[in-house]
Amino acid sequence: MTPTTRSAGLLAAGALLLTSGCAALSDDSGSSASGSDSGKVQVAAAFYPLEFVAERVAGDLAEVTPLTKPGVEPHDLELSINQTAALQSADLILTEHGFQPAVDDAVEQDVKGEVVDVEKVVELRKAEDGDEEGHEDEHAEDEHAHGETDPHFWHDPLLMAQYAEGVRDALVEADPDNAETYEANAKALTEDLTKVDEEFKTGLAQCKIKDVVVSHDAFAYLDKYGLEFESIAGLTPDAEPNPAQLAEIGEHAKEHGVTTIFSERLVSTALADTLADDLGLKTAVLDPIEGLSADTEGEDYLSLMRQNLDALKAANGCQ
Repeated sequence: MTPTTRSAGLLAAGALLLTSGCAALSDDSGSSASGSDSGKVQVAAAFYPLEFVAERVAGDLAEVTPLTKPGVEPHDLELSINQTAALQSADLILTEHGFQPAVDDAVEQDVKGEVVDVEKVVELRKAEDGDEEGHEDEHAEDEHAHGETDPHFWHDPLLMAQYAEGVRDALVEADPDNAETYEANAKALTEDLTKVDEEFKTGLAQCKIKDVVVSHDAFAYLDKYGLEFESIAGLTPDAEPNPAQLAEIGEHAKEHGVTTIFSERLVSTALADTLADDLGLKTAVLDPIEGLSADTEGEDYLSLMRQNLDALKAANGCQ
């Protein structure tokens, strides 16, 4: 065999292997299985509320990989090699730009799937510029990290429904053969979310106390129901106030008849406990629902929202 003939044979064999390898990455219908043998749409969800929506809208037609595991504070997420691989192989990537820097960095590394960014689907409210209680510097630092918007949109169930529509559309585009199922699932989820919204409107309509003191500034979207939220920390749980700011928050609580200082899961309760002890007030949990914990692994977004509603009604004398 001449050198020219041998080279031609090697090139042909290589082409055959490449063609076979490409075929192995496709299911029987010819669509990519994104590295999964299941043939299902592969979805990577950055943190819990996005995961919840994906699971409800996709049902059993997709494999949803959560990047933030229960017990992990989502702001502190560092991606493992396996999680990075899940992002790179996903058909859809559900994320919120500015909320988790590690995810933002990974997404910028030329991922192949469609990125469904919350800020492209939902109209987020502007972050507070500061207030008369002396949080200007603290909030400015948080805004630098998060941008000019408040990322905690999921505390408004109707915005969650709006986000579900965006996820539905992305799933339909990725898997048009199952469009009717995705549309039906999104409709059912919207009905559940609308019911929770109505429960909040009714439950918080007549409250003796309108002010709420919380661990960090994650609940501003709830002010649509007539309550006002004063946060000990800023938009991120680790943005701690200085002693003067703590004192001002204490004065605010006294002035407005606050009965309860709310702490949260996934982060230390020390600041809330200390402030409550100093003021002689009760403590309770108001879950920001940024992620699940060991205590809430059996819950879901809907049940946690209802737990928050019960906690607010009890603390604020709502009838």
